[in-house]
Amino acid sequence: MLDTLDSHILHALHVAPRAPFRLVGEVVGASEQTVARRYRTMRRGGTVRVVGLVNPAVQGLVASVVRISLRPDRTDACAEALTRLPEVSFATISFGGSEIVCSMAAPHDGRMPEVLRQLARTPGVLATDTRMILHTYSPPGADWGRLGPSLPEEAVESLRAHGPRIAPRGPQVEPQEEDAALLAALAEDGRSSQATLAGRTGWTTGRVARRLEVLERSGTLFYDVDLALEKLGYPFSAALWLSTSPALLHETGTAVAALPRVVFAAATTSAQNLMAIVMCTDTADFYDWLSRRLSTVPGITGYTISVRLRTLKQAASLVYQGRLVAPPR
Repeated sequence: MLDTLDSHILHALHVAPRAPFRLVGEVVGASEQTVARRYRTMRRGGTVRVVGLVNPAVQGLVASVVRISLRPDRTDACAEALTRLPEVSFATISFGGSEIVCSMAAPHDGRMPEVLRQLARTPGVLATDTRMILHTYSPPGADWGRLGPSLPEEAVESLRAHGPRIAPRGPQVEPQEEDAALLAALAEDGRSSQATLAGRTGWTTGRVARRLEVLERSGTLFYDVDLALEKLGYPFSAALWLSTSPALLHETGTAVAALPRVVFAAATTSAQNLMAIVMCTDTADFYDWLSRRLSTVPGITGYTISVRLRTLKQAASLVYQGRLVAPPR
């Protein structure tokens, strides 16, 4: 369990992932050195990791979620093969070991992604169910108060002023070959300093700053904050696959996203046209959420549940025994 200061630091990073420790210290009421030390301790322990990612839409891709049915005796082999695919950004094994749930970026112009062909040919894979994410109702961690002690609104506003300045309808900027080293460094550590990035790219710090400005402002580059939520006191996680009518899709999806314990909710293709990720303390807490919280949402006509057994990969990192490990380049 994290204390209030750690929770405030994590909240600050969700608002402004690259905010300097000096600014984070000002809004959380601690010294720059204390904030830096706390963050590094949490990062080494696998509690948090900030990563820089390229917006899939810039490359003509859309976010998708895939449910992979497996032979239980082939789970470990399939999991190892799957998590090393660069297209896969997040993957979990469901309780029972006969399903992996993962997310990936895939084309939507009629081409079948090669990664899906590879999955279909993997020994032990019985079936794949790929669903396009059509609309996200709540970005992960949007309401920090659901996860831990949160910062006051004035502190959040100070941090937002330091966050990436994304143009409302700015032209998309496709990454160039020369950006490869910069983006690779940010994928490993989204909080890498400009001096570190200059060393990785061979650029000057001024050139790094200008390129970051262009990529961030256009929405090409964004930052994700990975959390091991079990270390915040929520070791039980489940994905829910919900059904509702098209007429109620937005209303129902918005209501599900607003429920306590929900850290992600989206509309997807498929008859089960909503998905949500829920974090709870244990099975009793999850049952209480189902019977007392989800039951209040109108328009849900059916659902199934995939309870997380363990996380395999998140934001291009492999997860081994609770530790985040960067995959081989």
